[in-house]
Amino acid sequence: MEDSLLMDAVERFVKGEMSAQEKIYFEDLRKNNPELDQTVVEQIFFYNELEKYSDRKNFTIALHEVETKLSEEGIISRNLPKGKGKLIQLWARSKRTIAVAASIAGVVSLFIASLVTSVAKQTPTNIKPLVEKLNQQENKTRQIENKLNKLEAGVNTPIIKPRLDAKFRATGFMIDAVNNYIVTNAHVIDQAKHKLIIENNKGEQFNAHSIYVNPEMDLAIIKVDDHDFPKMATLPYTIKKTNAELGEQVFMLGFPKQEVVYGEGYISARNGYQMDTIFCQLSTSANEGNSGSPVINKNGELVGVINSLETNADGVVFAIKAVNINRAIAEVKKIKGNEAIAFKGSNALKGNDRVNQIKKLQDYVFMIKGN
Repeated sequence: MEDSLLMDAVERFVKGEMSAQEKIYFEDLRKNNPELDQTVVEQIFFYNELEKYSDRKNFTIALHEVETKLSEEGIISRNLPKGKGKLIQLWARSKRTIAVAASIAGVVSLFIASLVTSVAKQTPTNIKPLVEKLNQQENKTRQIENKLNKLEAGVNTPIIKPRLDAKFRATGFMIDAVNNYIVTNAHVIDQAKHKLIIENNKGEQFNAHSIYVNPEMDLAIIKVDDHDFPKMATLPYTIKKTNAELGEQVFMLGFPKQEVVYGEGYISARNGYQMDTIFCQLSTSANEGNSGSPVINKNGELVGVINSLETNADGVVFAIKAVNINRAIAEVKKIKGNEAIAFKGSNALKGNDRVNQIKKLQDYVFMIKGN
């Protein structure tokens, strides 16, 4: 499907202008094409943001009209600040509009990038790591946010930590809540040439550095070394001592976009690509940014870590078997000594429905960024 036709189809679907038959056909396309599905979600978000902005603008106009009327009737008086106060007031009125405009520009850029990706040819290799390289528009939006923070800091507001101008995005999860150790993929760490940070589901960023990288297992362990990082409770999951069973139902949390995303599937093969025993195969969907996502079974046990997908087959994703995390922890103990990792998990997820499992788990899953 050409770009223009795809854009038209997405827009008609979001606006509800498709016939019943067209809608059924389009829904089938979404189920079999994660990129198209992501494009639809982003387009819906884009329209919602436009509507919210329109509502805020209309509300602001209405407030000004009421204020003007009350002022003319002598019920209230307007005491405008003098000198620099006028500049501060102008900035206060304009900063929200600027931020919304920057966000909309970022959404439009991401939307167009997704359309191009959905019709582009796949790379010739059969295995694709799931690290997302952030586009330039998202980085520009982050730079605008940094400038907003600096300007607001000059108007007697709290100083906000500058955000990292990241080159990539992936996922990681906590394995030691006492010493703040996080697991991700080795190929994720390879992308970080200068700076490495983690970001929680509240959008807060913290400095980190790698202490262990094993390319063979594609596992890495990083340590959060930021004094602002909040103290966390005991991990709500455990590591399964044996390999996952064929057909076992699993779910994942990761960051293929700027917010945490849920996915589910099942173990479809005991071994990975070309019978590699370090990995297992999942039947699920995954996108760039899912590298390092934890794979959890219904009992709240960690059974794997997503690291790649097979590009010539739909819904074929590979994960590092969780038993390899224990190997990595043991190797860190031999190498680092005092920096030994103490994995202390619990059965807090067991017996809960999926919604509550996600609520308990999401605070321990992080976005990994770097440059």
